[in-house]
Amino acid sequence: MSGRLSVDLTGHAAVVTGASSGIGRHMALTLARAGAKVAVAARRVEALQELVAEIAAFDGRAMAVALDVTDADSVRNCIDTAETELGALSIVVNNAGVAGRQVALETDEADWDRVIDTNLKGVWLVAQEAGRHMVRLGHGGTIVNIASILGLVGASEVASYCASKAAVVNLTRALAVEWAPHEIRVNAIAPGYVVTDLNRQFLEGPGGAAILKRVPQRRFGSLEDLDGPLLLLVSESARYITGSVLVVDGGHTAVL
Repeated sequence: MSGRLSVDLTGHAAVVTGASSGIGRHMALTLARAGAKVAVAARRVEALQELVAEIAAFDGRAMAVALDVTDADSVRNCIDTAETELGALSIVVNNAGVAGRQVALETDEADWDRVIDTNLKGVWLVAQEAGRHMVRLGHGGTIVNIASILGLVGASEVASYCASKAAVVNLTRALAVEWAPHEIRVNAIAPGYVVTDLNRQFLEGPGGAAILKRVPQRRFGSLEDLDGPLLLLVSESARYITGSVLVVDGGHTAVL
């Protein structure tokens, strides 16, 4: 059974951050296949150009924008460029993020700042600039922040990541409350362990096998498992959903 909803996003313009690989890349493809015009944004512009070509191959429309989410000027330029080229933005997927595995007692300030600046400050800067854009144009819109189940539960050796994603969860709620009068919906998706090229080797090894025993569905997520949640949250079917965190983890957090 496919996880993809039948959603028509023709006429909508979207920005997806962290779109050069993994979840962000897949979500950009999902929105484009549903008819949205997509600005794909990340630091690795070469990878973005490949994605733009892939979208063009099925007659979709996309553009690549260089973006460092930790830099306010870069964020402002990204949103302005996307609006100029694609029109008023109604969808923003805040996906850019980094991870790192270090025990808490050995995490130095630079490592901490790298994770917090990207995963939390970056989400804040993009959401704030997108919110300003939507309020100025008066058309509302929807922002989807990509959190994690590690923003809901703890895990060893990833303290900064857990802290950043927990903050994203509550930032999502706070912005949803404040921006509801402007018809801006802000929600989050909290994926569990989803297989990507970056984590495939780990998840297929002994570490992954130990994690898999705690997942009730006895499988890791696929990128396609995120299609339905994403398309739901950006569609009119979710017009009364804001401030929500949609957990997509095969039941993992239900037993933690």
